[in-house]
Amino acid sequence: MRVLLVDDDVLHLLILKRIFETSEDTVVTAKNGQEALQVLKSSTDFHVILTDISMPVMDGVELLAKLKSNGKTKSIPVIGFTSGDVNYYREITKIPFDSLVPKPSDFSDLRLLAQEKAKFQVN
Repeated sequence: MRVLLVDDDVLHLLILKRIFETSEDTVVTAKNGQEALQVLKSSTDFHVILTDISMPVMDGVELLAKLKSNGKTKSIPVIGFTSGDVNYYREITKIPFDSLVPKPSDFSDLRLLAQEKAKFQVN
């Protein structure tokens, strides 16, 4: 599985990256939505995108809107995660995430969710 991880928290990126790589997934990271869009300019062959909601420069909600309005990226499942109020983000987000979850204490759960969402994307 090819995964794009987007989070401004370097420790979270490192933990998630290691969890995915342990399962032999290919992982690309970005520190905010703007960096993620730069990554996607050169390659859109991701099976799933996991993004934090609250980030500087471009947050996860704005990133989601841009992804879903682009013909090349709109079919990639996007999982949002936040340490904030998940229900609040569900209410304010005009375009729904494929999944929106609180930041888990066990990041392995997030990998399993990503694998489930990406199963139709993996060849």
